[in-house]
Amino acid sequence: MVASKSIGSRIWDRVIEALLILISITTLYPFIYIISMSISSPDAVLAQEVWLLPKGFSLGSYNIVFENQEIWRSYGNTLWYTVVGTTINVVFTLMGAYALSRKEFFARDAVMIYIAITMFFSGGLIPTFILVNSLGLYNTRWAMVIPGAISAWNLIIARTYFQTSIPDSLPESAKIDGCTDIGIFIKIILPLSVPIVAVLIIFYAVGHWNAWFNALLYLSDSSLHPLQLFLRKILLMNSPDMLQEGMEDAFERLAYTIQLKYSSIVVATLPIICVYPFVQKHFVKGVMLGAIKE
Repeated sequence: MVASKSIGSRIWDRVIEALLILISITTLYPFIYIISMSISSPDAVLAQEVWLLPKGFSLGSYNIVFENQEIWRSYGNTLWYTVVGTTINVVFTLMGAYALSRKEFFARDAVMIYIAITMFFSGGLIPTFILVNSLGLYNTRWAMVIPGAISAWNLIIARTYFQTSIPDSLPESAKIDGCTDIGIFIKIILPLSVPIVAVLIIFYAVGHWNAWFNALLYLSDSSLHPLQLFLRKILLMNSPDMLQEGMEDAFERLAYTIQLKYSSIVVATLPIICVYPFVQKHFVKGVMLGAIKE
């Protein structure tokens, strides 16, 4: 029989449960508040009557957001940066990680030391800007995807996966059968690397979806701005240009100006929030893959 818990142990369990509930409430409150503010009536928003649940109901701010052409253009830009950038990231990271995981590569230790150094020391903001400008990437879409083509951290995670999950005998036997290095990588290694590929796609895609600072630095053309930079514009500048021209009531304009911030946050973050529950297990797996490094 399993011995029953002591009174002190049961009390400690209740304390932990209460603490977890408190943390959950603290985490969920901002999401609930933002959604409530975005769908409450403008009068309740202006009167600051919304604390948790919606007061009244109105989708007027969402109508204004979706009727704005700039947000759709920003959505399209973000999708382009996410898809193209993630593809470039994953391809180059996998190729580099596989090469550095092979024992026969004589310079792998020296290259890994060089890569590890970049995790602690960078070239700096101004030299990076000069480099991007010199390469002709300034004010182009490629400025968002080329400079950060490979993440040193993700490269180390992928290299660790190849070293611990792909036996050396597998590529060696394929070479004996006459398979080339490229053939081994495409036909053998990649089909066996679905878990790490999924992890890399998630890490890189989330990074591109949330990226805004590089766009602020390298994209002067507003037609190339991603969704997050558009959201920043709304939050910092109140975006009065988004309001309907026929909205003459000053109080109504002020209420919608406040409410637009919250509805824009919901529109910008909802896709990634909906995707996250389906890929959460891969985030956990990614942490475990990077737990041991050689």
